[in-house]
Amino acid sequence: MINSKYVKSVFAALICSLILTGSSIYTDKVSAQQAVLPERASTTATSDQTTKPLAIVNAPTLFLNKKIVMNAKFDKFSTLGLDYKPAYKSSDSYISFLIKRDDTNFDIPLSEMKLFLKRDVAEKFIDLKTNDEIKITGTVFSDALGDAWIDVENLEIIKKAPEKDGVEK
Repeated sequence: MINSKYVKSVFAALICSLILTGSSIYTDKVSAQQAVLPERASTTATSDQTTKPLAIVNAPTLFLNKKIVMNAKFDKFSTLGLDYKPAYKSSDSYISFLIKRDDTNFDIPLSEMKLFLKRDVAEKFIDLKTNDEIKITGTVFSDALGDAWIDVENLEIIKKAPEKDGVEK
């Protein structure tokens, strides 16, 4: 007579092998996107570190207390992050501004990056328009809330955005 324990164990092994081979068949039908890893930031910087805004946002701790230089598209002036105690910049003395995300074709501000400009300096840039290309030099002074908080020391307009009717100013 056939041992029933033997039959059950063979049957269980057969079912397990079918499940395991069946799962590999189904994984071929799933399309996975390649992971996009953030840029590696150098942890030893002796001078200004030129980088992309998303690299700073992805690893603000690596840039903490370092001077950075980046190019971006201006979005708008804001009050985002002002008077927040852990990374304090007074709304009496500073204005913040937003830049656009460079990883999408949509108009999305990079709100994970808090950029602060002294009000007297900001008055010189009152004519900045959305999509103007700018060069920002500053120091990452905090990584509160996991965001990059940057004290902007220099702002330079690289290229003005075209007007709505297609004519550049």
